Amino acid sequence: MASVTFEGVTKSYGEGPPAVDGLDLGIVDGEFMVLVGPSGCGKTTALRMVAGLEDITDGVVRIGDRVVNDLTPKRRDIAMVFQSYALYPHLSVRDNIAFPLKIAKVPKDQIRTRVDDAARILDLEPYLKRKPRSLSGGQRQRVAMGRAIVRQPAVFLMDEPLSNLDAKLRVQMRADIKKIQSNLGVTAIYVTHDQVEAMTMGDRVAVMRKGELQQVAPPQELYDRPVNLFVAGFIGSPAMNMLEARVERHAGGVAAVLGDARLDLDDHAWLAPYEGRTVVLGIRPEDLEDAAIAGRDDGARLRGQVELREALGSEVLVHFTIAARQAVTEDMRELAEDVGDDRIVGQLAGGEQPASATLVGRFSPRTRVVEGDTVEVAVDQQALHFFDPETGLAIRGA
Repeated sequence: MASVTFEGVTKSYGEGPPAVDGLDLGIVDGEFMVLVGPSGCGKTTALRMVAGLEDITDGVVRIGDRVVNDLTPKRRDIAMVFQSYALYPHLSVRDNIAFPLKIAKVPKDQIRTRVDDAARILDLEPYLKRKPRSLSGGQRQRVAMGRAIVRQPAVFLMDEPLSNLDAKLRVQMRADIKKIQSNLGVTAIYVTHDQVEAMTMGDRVAVMRKGELQQVAPPQELYDRPVNLFVAGFIGSPAMNMLEARVERHAGGVAAVLGDARLDLDDHAWLAPYEGRTVVLGIRPEDLEDAAIAGRDDGARLRGQVELREALGSEVLVHFTIAARQAVTEDMRELAEDVGDDRIVGQLAGGEQPASATLVGRFSPRTRVVEGDTVEVAVDQQALHFFDPETGLAIRGA
């Protein structure tokens, strides 16, 4: 086991912008660190530099106390699990798992012991004599993990290992991987595009954008206290609702004006320096509720028209429009491009911005609203997020 440290690590290809730009990140011994971000953000490049599969343009990568910049992959004491299983179809499960040990000329009795231990950990004992073609996708991925485990590496590197699995298998496998890593106590760096994977698996999560580290924190802190618009918009499903809001004084305090709506905010005096200015107001879907069943009356209300109701059993996702403007910034454009939302992209390209915005609320299953209803929505004002539209940085009180 070992720590991994990036010290000002940069990777450039030709004359274009760096794929990774001055990355400073410390991963402690035994930690499960997740690198997450949109396609092309540099997360896989960072992982490959640790593995020795990409040369480092500048900076230092350490595994434990060793600088590994110039070491070959096999001298770095790492094991990597890829998106593709990369199993040998003509070999049995046992021989696939044992393959790296045979190459390393490990004694046969040690090979058998290590393979048996890995098979027990991964629940593969009944399948050791089978060929990969007779296994399910999840079983094949466990075989690929077994091949990494038997090497007893200092660091596990995993590059989107679950992306080829269906949704149900992904849920099971992410729990299995986290449990196995915790039991082994090995340091792990896990790359994914899926922020749900990141939030459920990581001891800490590092969000990357255009080669730069945006924020690194435990999952809940990342969710509750995003440092900027990009992190706020990327983390969370459904995504945070982002609206233009004008800050005004109100009865000794402040109010956020959203088109025709006005939210009188208690305990937000720290917004006073933004009086008369437009900020970005972020509202998580779970902080919106059908006012008819909200059970609170703090005066924070929005009125909208229900466009879509998605009943999920334990909750209802309600899409409703209000007379306010969607926040449109470069951060929002990048997030919209990542999910294929052409509406915001078009607005930034010069299209006319509509005077209405669609919000998503995560309502109680007791709600009775349906498409076409006018709904009054209670807003949890203590959970609102504010951002400077020019810098993208979060605005917070002391």
